[in-house]
Amino acid sequence: MKKIGLLLFFIGMGSLAVFASDGDVSIDTGSTAWMLTSTALVLLMIPGLAMFYGGLVRSKNVLGTMMHSFAAMGVMSVLWVAVSYSMSFGSNVFGGWFGWNSDYFFLQGIDESVLDGGVPEYVFSMFQGKFAIITPAIIAGAFAERVKFRGYLIFIALWGLFVYNPLCHWVWAEDGFLFNLGAMGAIDFAGGTVVHISAGVSGLVAAIFLGRRRGYPHRQMKPNNLVMTMMGAGLLWVGWFGFNAGSSVSSGLSTAQALTATQAAAAAGAMTWIIIEGIHQGKMTALGFASGVLAGLVAVTPAAGVVKPAGAMALAAIATIICYIMLIYKDKLGFDDSLDAFGIHGMGGIVGALGLTFFIRQSWMDEAAVAAGGTWTVWQQFSVQLAAVGIAIVYAIVITIIILYAVEKTVGLKSTSEEEMQGLDHSYHGERGYGMLTPN
Repeated sequence: MKKIGLLLFFIGMGSLAVFASDGDVSIDTGSTAWMLTSTALVLLMIPGLAMFYGGLVRSKNVLGTMMHSFAAMGVMSVLWVAVSYSMSFGSNVFGGWFGWNSDYFFLQGIDESVLDGGVPEYVFSMFQGKFAIITPAIIAGAFAERVKFRGYLIFIALWGLFVYNPLCHWVWAEDGFLFNLGAMGAIDFAGGTVVHISAGVSGLVAAIFLGRRRGYPHRQMKPNNLVMTMMGAGLLWVGWFGFNAGSSVSSGLSTAQALTATQAAAAAGAMTWIIIEGIHQGKMTALGFASGVLAGLVAVTPAAGVVKPAGAMALAAIATIICYIMLIYKDKLGFDDSLDAFGIHGMGGIVGALGLTFFIRQSWMDEAAVAAGGTWTVWQQFSVQLAAVGIAIVYAIVITIIILYAVEKTVGLKSTSEEEMQGLDHSYHGERGYGMLTPN
């Protein structure tokens, strides 16, 4: 009964868990066109993130910081085609730690594969691959301005293989244990747990492991270009429609619901932040608006397909308040989360993944009750969400520590004081972001 309920729900609502067809399936050109567009929109978020982060660091680190995002486009894409898609969406191996399917190795067996929803599997695999790119790129914000580029490349490769891929498999693969937890599985419509919580928590671990930037917090480290940061935030907002609405893997009602929730949450987050900022500091800043947009978008990511617009706005407002408080107290807590990867992505993801339970559509709860063979309460679903969030946090912490230690002891990860003083641009790339300007 549970499996029937799951199947009915995902056919009706859309989900990241999709199934390859055993027979001939006609291509749905409408859904395929939207998924192609969504894939491009999610990829657009990577340079958007690069601009967002790049504008927030000092001028001597702008190119090095942006390279963290762009390098992820190369490293993670190669791994995704080679093995990561198989590890994420293949059948359980090693007790379900991750998946494997030889047909997915270098995507060699899906050349003519069409999913049950009428979308070529190539398109689905490329859409999912963009999530694998942006997740480690988010982490880079936590240790910006103090990490060796070579060490970073190795870190994100290992992190993708041993943190992202297993989490993706647990939450979104058909036989993943979190996908099958409770009546309808842990809800993570577009990546609150898989993307934002894992990236935020891993970023916090890395920030603590690497220590503070040279001179922090006594020396002012002002953004070099808030105009670029604002443009990056705008690109992220636009790209997030593909991120969330594309996660329906269809082009229908669930797509429209997710898109609307995304817009409502982004706007609510932005307005909540500048209102709080205006009361607390007496000014409403551009950076505050951009931060609020991001907090709202992160919070609605796991919930986009299961909450109505009012619920999305409430969830965004709550998450924004918590993120704002987190940023105020991070210095007092003693860690240098350079660009607030944990403060916004980690905390926003946690609030979204847990809080969505209290704003969930009644139709979803009715489907869950059918799947459970009786009743299914909000608190039962909350316990499932809590378990998924807790497992993701603990797993990300443990494996990230192991990876950080291994990379630091081999090729090195922490920049030297001299390299930090010269800046990432000169130390690792031999370039300057702004011509002959003296680094600050």
